[in-house]
Amino acid sequence: MSGTGSAASPGGEIRLKLFGRTDVGQIREHNEDNFLIADLTRKSRSLMEADREQLVGPSGTVFAVCDGMGGAAAGEVASKLAVDIIYENMLSGGPPPNRDELARRLVSTVEEAGLRIFNEARADRTRRGMGTTSTVAALLDSRLFLAQVGDSRAYLLRGDTLVQVTRDQSLVNQLIEAGQLTEEEAETFEHNNIILQALGTAETVQVDLTFVDLRKGDVLMMCSDGLSGMIRAEDIRSALVTYSEPLEICKVLTEKANQAGGHDNITVIVVKFDGEGLSSVTAEDEAVKYRKFGLPQSVGIQDPTVRPGGGAILTPAIESGPVSDEAERESRALRVGHTMVGMTSPLAATPGFDAVGLARSPSGRARPFDEPVDLPTSGLPPSVVGFIVVGAFLLVVAMGFWLLR
Repeated sequence: MSGTGSAASPGGEIRLKLFGRTDVGQIREHNEDNFLIADLTRKSRSLMEADREQLVGPSGTVFAVCDGMGGAAAGEVASKLAVDIIYENMLSGGPPPNRDELARRLVSTVEEAGLRIFNEARADRTRRGMGTTSTVAALLDSRLFLAQVGDSRAYLLRGDTLVQVTRDQSLVNQLIEAGQLTEEEAETFEHNNIILQALGTAETVQVDLTFVDLRKGDVLMMCSDGLSGMIRAEDIRSALVTYSEPLEICKVLTEKANQAGGHDNITVIVVKFDGEGLSSVTAEDEAVKYRKFGLPQSVGIQDPTVRPGGGAILTPAIESGPVSDEAERESRALRVGHTMVGMTSPLAATPGFDAVGLARSPSGRARPFDEPVDLPTSGLPPSVVGFIVVGAFLLVVAMGFWLLR
């Protein structure tokens, strides 16, 4: 794709059937999740019955799931601020002229939300440490962009196949990418509540920008970890395949998470895509997968090995467009060796280390994880260990100074 950002869809309408639902769960006293479904052309974020079927207009459509943390009501404040800021910023500036501008606006909107939540927390001691995950999807045409901070998720169902199209910014996911944990081991890993960044916990965030080229019949499912952490992907796939109405799917998935224990707040959005503006699935189509999208360097994207913070986690691209598989493999290797808050170090360390991140306590409060985390170390290169341990140490020191101010 060239830097023009012109649409690749066959032309015509793109129709959506959608719904969203949030539930407090079985354990928490209040709900710190928030979500957004907004028709930016009509300037509407309603889920009344008439709004559950939409046409994608010239300003586009946006969906977001935000999972707040911070104790008391602070987590709810952070997630509500996030969805409100995302809505306001995505509306500003008029209709995006092309999909590249939509992608740029999406990244800058999430960054702005993080900064504003951080400033709110700094101004009010009762809200110190509040933050929120943010998984945001937006489209003008057949290309769906996703901006990710934290560990809320987006999945896409095509036919009978369900694919996670975002990557968790979490300790456990980094260990999986480093080959230190299997997917099966990760399910019972005792420190799988540690996320590596969130909106509001630092002045800058690194936004993971990805995309999916949609086809007729595709189904998007976005959720907080109160859903994905309680039920298996196969249960999600089964519900998406079995039930036809997004409202019904949301209800079924929420009930399944509650029946599994409902240990956290549960939020889910389901969107079905159809219309002449989407191509039908063909045998030549590339399989759905996690795919990064590169923005031009002119908007500030830098090499993540030297980037001090802010901007998308992207391999630099002269022209905007999909990042190649080879570039993505290199980017993944860098992510494994660095924390996702942009900390780096040339120092190496011996195997055996403690990791520190942002942990959700049973109350939902975000805090530096202040107990040693014993992690598997076999096969992890010492240089990678050094990157992780020094970055983790610097993060704890920075958080400590910030919380004491």
